[in-house]
Amino acid sequence: MAQLAPARLDAILARQASLIHRLADGGSSPQTIELSRELAQLNPVVAAIEELRAAQAELADAEAMLAEPAIDSELRGLALAERDELIMKIGALERELRVMLLPKDAADEKGAILEVRAGTGGDEAALFAGDLFRMYARYAALKGWTFEVLSQAEGAVGGFKEAIAEVRGRGAYARLRYESGVHRVQRVPDTEASGRIHTSAATVAVLPEAEDVDLALDESELRIDTMRASGAGGQHVNKTESAVRITHVPSGIVVFVQDERSQHRNRTKALAILRARLYDMERSRLDSERAATRRSQVGSGDRSERIRTYNFPQGRVTDHRIGLTLYKLPQVLEGTALDEIVGALITERQAALLAMSEAAA
Repeated sequence: MAQLAPARLDAILARQASLIHRLADGGSSPQTIELSRELAQLNPVVAAIEELRAAQAELADAEAMLAEPAIDSELRGLALAERDELIMKIGALERELRVMLLPKDAADEKGAILEVRAGTGGDEAALFAGDLFRMYARYAALKGWTFEVLSQAEGAVGGFKEAIAEVRGRGAYARLRYESGVHRVQRVPDTEASGRIHTSAATVAVLPEAEDVDLALDESELRIDTMRASGAGGQHVNKTESAVRITHVPSGIVVFVQDERSQHRNRTKALAILRARLYDMERSRLDSERAATRRSQVGSGDRSERIRTYNFPQGRVTDHRIGLTLYKLPQVLEGTALDEIVGALITERQAALLAMSEAAA
C-alpha cells in the first residue's frame, strides 16, 4: 500500500489555515456560509493528519533509540514494543485518512426525497410499501432528521400505493441512497387461509434534495393545473381546487399533490418533488458519462435492481448486493437495525473506492 503523499497532507493543512484566516472577518454572506461548511468538513481530516504525524514522530524517536549502540537490553525491549505498537497505530491512521480523502459525492450532505411505491403483489405489495415507509420514518427519527410526508396514496386495504417524503438532515442522502431499488417481501398474508407464503415487492427511489442553487426551474416550462382533491374511490373530499398537478413540459415529468387543504402548500410540495426528480435526472445523465466510476459503487442504484429480501417466516433480511443476512427482521423494520445494513454497504463501497485509488496510484 503506497504511503500518503506528505505534499497532499501539507496542502490540506494549508487550506485549513487559509479558511480560518478568511473567516476571521466574520459576516454572513453566502460565500462565508460555504467556507464555514468546508472548514467543518476539513477539521476532522486535519485532526487525523496531526495525530498521524505525532505518531510518526514518536516512531522516529523509538527507532533512533534502538539505533543507539549502548542501549541496555531492558530499554531495548521497551523501545521494540513501543515501535511495534506505533507501526500498527500508524497503519490504522493511514487507512482512516485514506477513507476520509476518498472523493465525496456533492449530494451526500444533502437531505433526500424518498419515494416508495407498491410493486407486484396487489394489496400485499401496498401493505409492504407502508411497512417500508414507516421503517424510514422511524430511522429518520433515530437519526434526528425531520421526515415530512409530501404525498401519499393509500392502498385499498391499507399501506400505500405510493408515498413520498422529504427527509431533512445533514447526511440524510448519504445513508438513504443505498435504499434505491426493488425490495422484496416473503410472508403469509392475513387473508391466506392455507398458510401459503406470498412474494410481493415495493420500489424505493431516493433522490438528493435539490435547492434553488442546484437547479433553477423555468416557470415557462411548467404547466400547472389545479383541481379538487379526491379521496379513496374518487369521491371529492373538499369543494375547493386545492390539488395541484405540475407538468415539466420538456421532460414530460408529472407531479400530483393533493395532501394539503392549501393549494399553495400543495404547489410548494409538488415543486420540491419536481426539482428533486429533475436534479436526479441530470445527475443520472452525468453518471452515465462516468460509467467506470459508477461501476465501483455498491450496486447501480437502478430502481429495477432487486436489492433486498425481507423473509417473515424466517425472520431474516438479506441484502443481495453484499450477501449480508441479518436475523433481525423486526428490528430492521423498526429502524433500529437498519444502520447495520447501511453501514456494511458504505464500508463495501469505501473498500472498492480505496482499491481503485490504490490501483491508479
